[in-house]
Amino acid sequence: MKTSKSKTILGSDTSRRGFCKNTALFSAGMLLPGMEISAMANVFNDKKLKLAVVGCGGRGTGAANQALKADENIELVAMADAFEDQLDNSLFNLEKEFEGTKKVKVKDAHKYVGLDAYKKAIDQSDVVILATPPGFRPYHFEYAINAGKHVFMEKPVATDAPGIRKVLDMAKIAKEKKLNVVVGLQRHYQNNYLAIAEKIKQGDVGKIMSGQVYWNSAGVWVRPRQEGQTELEYQMRNWYYFNWLCGDHILEQHIHNIDVANWFIGEYPISAQGMGGRLVRTGPEHGEIFDHHFVEFKYPSGAVIASQCRHQPGTWSKVGENFQGTKGSIEMNDAGAASIIGLNGEKLYDYRNQNDPNPYQVEHNRLFASIRNNEVISDAENGAKSTMTAIMGRMATYSGKVIMWKDALASEKLLMPSEITWDSTPPSVPGTDGLYPVPKPGETEVLS
Repeated sequence: MKTSKSKTILGSDTSRRGFCKNTALFSAGMLLPGMEISAMANVFNDKKLKLAVVGCGGRGTGAANQALKADENIELVAMADAFEDQLDNSLFNLEKEFEGTKKVKVKDAHKYVGLDAYKKAIDQSDVVILATPPGFRPYHFEYAINAGKHVFMEKPVATDAPGIRKVLDMAKIAKEKKLNVVVGLQRHYQNNYLAIAEKIKQGDVGKIMSGQVYWNSAGVWVRPRQEGQTELEYQMRNWYYFNWLCGDHILEQHIHNIDVANWFIGEYPISAQGMGGRLVRTGPEHGEIFDHHFVEFKYPSGAVIASQCRHQPGTWSKVGENFQGTKGSIEMNDAGAASIIGLNGEKLYDYRNQNDPNPYQVEHNRLFASIRNNEVISDAENGAKSTMTAIMGRMATYSGKVIMWKDALASEKLLMPSEITWDSTPPSVPGTDGLYPVPKPGETEVLS
């Protein structure tokens, strides 16, 4: 591993958004059935847009793949990662995928490795992909917006309230500068969700009063500790299990479903209370995060959302959302289906995936079309507030207490260090038994 002794921060990221080799190119993509697609059409011109990727794991590589397919006149010119092997592997895959297209033009001098490598890559670009572990996102987003760059950034956008406030501040500046910011909450670009959102707007469901949102699955990867790794390198490579980097799976994955609740209700919650713990993932390789969370979110309108996420093999799996309104109920399916059921049980509306465009691709199609058309997409504020909702849920399960939105957002508890070097000690370290400290409801302080 080649690293840098530089200060500030950059991380590597691999997860759900893998290298989408078979992703189809959609020049426009649908917003809703029957809608004109001309609003999404790219207006190609002679300007070559320069793309940089910060965070070269599976997620960053997949996003770069999609970005390069979203526009005819774009080239990848710079890459940055904390780890040289990860950057090289990403570049190899992208060069192979785009062989003969002249779209991947990353010179050796523009392969940046280290904890401040993100700055150099961003400086080379017109558009930047931010795909490191979430803890780094506020700092990278701040630098990119101050540098006047358009941004695609993965969710979640922070792991603590100070990071959220930074993103919200920069979101305002991005709007003032007319910079496009797309956040990887791709359900906002997915046809079945857009169709139901339109039905809600039209009043077909009535007022949403309750709902249940789920991300229950067997869990994700574990990367065993390698001989010679420092504690910092181990945690950065196994980032999913450490809160300063990831924020727990209620934040890293379940944010998608929580975000849908916020979107469909049209509000952000005022409070959260819940419970959680570790029953299955209890070893040192699982760091400090829980393997299950159950949270009750209350909204200003009176709506109550029951949120559950679980990483336990052999248990019931579901990723999706249900909502109950005064005129009917909604059943969402992550695979592309959606239904509205009337109060008498009659199916009022049924949406089925009709070879819909891949929403991960549509995100990038929309981003580059907006840039070409001198328009502005502003996802950052919602991305920050939905991230804050999930953080508030984590605060509730870790503490076992009712957490108010205003208190959560004002929290000064910093999980992500403002400065880090390769000599730094991570915020969480194992005890003599090799185990990391785990939050204890009733004892753990989450607000300060």
